[in-house]
Amino acid sequence: MDMDTPTMMNKTTKSSAQKMTFLIGFSAAMAGLLFGLDIGVIAGALPFITTQFELTTRLQEWVVSSMMLGAALGALSNGWLSFYLGRKYSLLAGALFFIVSCFGSALAPNVEVLLVWRLILGFAVGIASYTAPLYLSEMAPENIRGKMIAAYQLLVTIGILLAFLSDTYFSFTGNWRMMLGIISVPAIILFLVVIFLPNSPRWLASKGRLNETEQVLKLIRNDPVKVKQEFDDIKESLQQKQEGWTLFKINKNVRRTVYLGMALQAMQQFTGMNIIMYYAPKIFSLAGFATTEQQMIATIIVGLTFVLATFIAIFTVDKLGRKPILKVGFSIMALGTLVLGICLLLIENGNASSVTSYAAVGMAIMCIGGYAMSAAPVVWILCSEIQPLKSRDFGVTCSTTTNWISNMIIGATFLTLLNHIGVAQTFWLYTGLNILFIFIVIFFVPETKNISLEHIEKNLMLGKKLRYIGNDK
Repeated sequence: MDMDTPTMMNKTTKSSAQKMTFLIGFSAAMAGLLFGLDIGVIAGALPFITTQFELTTRLQEWVVSSMMLGAALGALSNGWLSFYLGRKYSLLAGALFFIVSCFGSALAPNVEVLLVWRLILGFAVGIASYTAPLYLSEMAPENIRGKMIAAYQLLVTIGILLAFLSDTYFSFTGNWRMMLGIISVPAIILFLVVIFLPNSPRWLASKGRLNETEQVLKLIRNDPVKVKQEFDDIKESLQQKQEGWTLFKINKNVRRTVYLGMALQAMQQFTGMNIIMYYAPKIFSLAGFATTEQQMIATIIVGLTFVLATFIAIFTVDKLGRKPILKVGFSIMALGTLVLGICLLLIENGNASSVTSYAAVGMAIMCIGGYAMSAAPVVWILCSEIQPLKSRDFGVTCSTTTNWISNMIIGATFLTLLNHIGVAQTFWLYTGLNILFIFIVIFFVPETKNISLEHIEKNLMLGKKLRYIGNDK
């Protein structure tokens, strides 16, 4: 009986750790789902909002991009919120903003009020996009860290797909208010789940709460040896006295990773893939699909591709690594935007058949597939891994804010670019950028698979080149 007691205790500990890991993953997944719903929902709602409020091209762009402006402000503010209140309470605040702004957007009496609520909704998205990957990176075991953050991105893509499906359902009646309001349901679920989550052990340690740090590690790990090793590594990383902005100013190694994180997030957005998400019906109308139903069906296919291709990242990111996936993804997107531009040019000049229209849709799908398997999840993974503990909040604030500012720029300029430089030339612009990004990955991006956050930090502080800070020797 006594001999079996340790075994039984180990099984109980393992079971409890697995349940807590699942709950952590589920809450981050819900944050990702909301992220995706809010990205995808505007694609179907915009045509009906445009008709009701008689929007100009510029106002259409602002209805889309106001959320990104809010997200940039949310990410910027959440650096402070996450630093002082922790990851858990940041997520709670984000969920609350989600709930309120969904109802506000759905009830907006005019475009001015809608823009205000879209700005607040973006603020909530900024908090979620900042906190969820960061929380996962600090809570997940290193051998599945990439997979768990990629799973978060999977829920982003599922959210986009569900938004497209919901938009299609409500498009038959033109009820854009229900399109915007129904996404409050997962926000309520997120709020309720996060209440039961522990604080991040690394955040607790950064606040000097070492006893609580150890208790949380015991709660989320099933091996006492791993708990001790991780606890010791976290304490060692606390030897750096400066933090945040002060550490950024005095330490060139910290500046290198902050700039790399910002570059990665800008690269993710300037692939041009999110414009396919935001303006999918518009792009498919350019490709010759005239009816709303045809455009929405094509949009759903794009959303489904986004979901399925994300599984590639989930199953390969901790095996093949971050860099190979990024290089393949950027190559696919470069080829896809090149051919998509050619197809749209032929259609625009009246030199195309129905085959060309379907080829354009195929290229859009290929682009989204390349994005979903690479830059969409992997950039979030890398940005949450490469920042040192004492400047992680600051570094992730900078990179996430860059993401949303870049996102706002592409959302606010796409229709203008179509009108001024042409449809094909707009997509060829993104072709050139994707080719450039391949070389940036080769020369600057590190491989971080199966390497602890503390080891990455140690290599960085030793002054190793950025592309080598993930080396295990």
